[in-house]
Amino acid sequence: MVDTLSLYERSGGTPFFEGLVNCFYEGVEGDPILRPIYPELDLAGARHRLTLFLIQYWGGPTIYNDERGHPRLRMRHAPFAIGPAERDRWLVHMRAAVAEMHPVDDVAAELEHYFTMAAEAMRNRD
Repeated sequence: MVDTLSLYERSGGTPFFEGLVNCFYEGVEGDPILRPIYPELDLAGARHRLTLFLIQYWGGPTIYNDERGHPRLRMRHAPFAIGPAERDRWLVHMRAAVAEMHPVDDVAAELEHYFTMAAEAMRNRD
């Protein structure tokens, strides 16, 4: 039988992504390379947006689209200088967050594949 559940469902849904994003931003808050990229003093808005985006991307409710429209990730990240160092630090914190959440192996592998691709896709500096 083919597994037809979305990654959103297989991961545990909204609580998984809320935990993932919270773990991620705990790392970002103290990172001297990444934190300056975030213009907001309070990262609550960034947490909210990333949580909703990931929920939607992985097959959950489409609240992100309802609030912000199409993700247009490259366009939204264009104002921020994202080079190899920023990409790599982003991945360090996202990989640590995934590990902290202890997803099952297939979920972890899909997240790793996507995050690696997405981090490189957001890079706009050499």
